[in-house]
Amino acid sequence: MSDTIALDVGGMTCDGCASRVRDALEGLSGVTSAEVSHERGTALVSHSGSTREILSSKVREIGYTVDGSGEEFHWRDGSVWKQSAHNTKWCLIGCSIGDFGTIAAFQFVFTDSGWSTMMIMALAMFNGIMTSIALETFILSAQMALKEAFRVAVGMSLISMISMEAAMNLTDVFLTGGAKLTLWVIPPMLVAGFLTPWPYNYWRLKKYGVACH
Repeated sequence: MSDTIALDVGGMTCDGCASRVRDALEGLSGVTSAEVSHERGTALVSHSGSTREILSSKVREIGYTVDGSGEEFHWRDGSVWKQSAHNTKWCLIGCSIGDFGTIAAFQFVFTDSGWSTMMIMALAMFNGIMTSIALETFILSAQMALKEAFRVAVGMSLISMISMEAAMNLTDVFLTGGAKLTLWVIPPMLVAGFLTPWPYNYWRLKKYGVACH
């Protein structure tokens, strides 16, 4: 005979989060089905022979909270490192489009603009953040309505995007002496942009379960 356990799950922000929780629960032995809602923050689990402790532990293991309590934080979760790297990669692609495009525009088109290096870098960072949000919205729109996708994209960590943009632009200035794009400077800019926010994204994903890809 099947029993039902209701869990209060925290940290879910979209349908992708709900799907991740559902897949984790339904992968457990004895679980027949799981109905998960990120809007209500609930998981209704039908099972035969499982326990609330086992179910709660699995949800916490993938980075979400149950009844307000999460897994004790640590840096040893390979799956979270992989997922946070995936999230960071998409953020980097989005940021690079606006950032590199802005620098290239001033380097090759608006050559007599009179803008200082700091002014160009500030605009490049702003445009990079905007294109990152646009790309995130496009990706998330496959999982949810466009309006919700934009809300989730805007709600993603500005700390991550700002640190990524700062790392890329500081690397550019340090290596070239200004706002310049060359074939040899792009790889270190991308590496710096990826590595700088990656640990923060791991912490955010592990502690709060904020993952939407």
